[in-house]
Amino acid sequence: MSALLQLVPLYDPRVWGGQRLKHSPENPIGEAWVVYERNPVASGPFAGRTLAEVAAERGAALVGRHAFARTGTRFPLLIKLLDCADWLSIQVHPNDEQAIQMEGPGEFGKTEAWHVLEADEGARLIAGVRPGTSAAELAKAIRNGGIEPYALYHTVRAGDTIFMPAGLMHALGPGLLLYEVQQTSDLTYRVFDWNRPASAGRPLHIEQSVAVTNPELAGKILPPPPLAAHDQRSLVRCKYFDLSLLITQSKPLQLDTLGESFHALTVIEGKAEVQRGDEQVTLDRFETVVVSADAGAYCLNPLTPCRVLSACVPPA
Repeated sequence: MSALLQLVPLYDPRVWGGQRLKHSPENPIGEAWVVYERNPVASGPFAGRTLAEVAAERGAALVGRHAFARTGTRFPLLIKLLDCADWLSIQVHPNDEQAIQMEGPGEFGKTEAWHVLEADEGARLIAGVRPGTSAAELAKAIRNGGIEPYALYHTVRAGDTIFMPAGLMHALGPGLLLYEVQQTSDLTYRVFDWNRPASAGRPLHIEQSVAVTNPELAGKILPPPPLAAHDQRSLVRCKYFDLSLLITQSKPLQLDTLGESFHALTVIEGKAEVQRGDEQVTLDRFETVVVSADAGAYCLNPLTPCRVLSACVPPA
């Protein structure tokens, strides 16, 4: 049974998108969905089937016992790459309880994290509400379309990581290329869309935003940790995901799922080969493989000096 699932990314045009993920002048690409339930498997015995179909068949053997206990055969994470040529809407996500209350049974909240891959000089994002803002002030500003003065701005650089718990108001600014890992949910409430013309695909969610935005939350920028030429470091960890950075110049990195969780590996710099027994997958920049939880020991071989982001589900 194949333990390495290379996934075909799905590209999504956005009004704020750019050209760094895929050249598309007529329809700028804002998002590449690189780990998603609808991603097709590129090759091997599961070629052409979606990640959701493989997860339904393989269950805990693929996702691991930690994820299986929480989300069953639903693949537990959604991972995107985002290319921002303009401001994204100011938005917020509900937590698990709010998602069920507001959207119905079977819905999940959305806690996420960003890792900055590229940033223009002075590039900014919004993460949180200005300190001292009361819930009443926040609600009034959201309802009146005047939220922007209350937004908490941060200047970021390549290598920074930002943890985004549910309830934290946020937005990405122009000049940013990011990796985003989140719960298996795309439930987003738009607070403000910079006065863009309203459309069916980009509605505002005013009352939902009032209900779930927590004025006490403020984003924290985590700078890059000290790294060696051959290294493995956790960047951010919560109950939903553990995001690590793998770096190697020329030596193989020995890795192990320990049977606990899948590993979703996305190359963000260079070129690498992932090998497990007789199976091997070659990954260029922005390509992704899911290593099944039952794979156990496997190897990351650098074909050039490379950096790889690895996401998994930690113990409860």
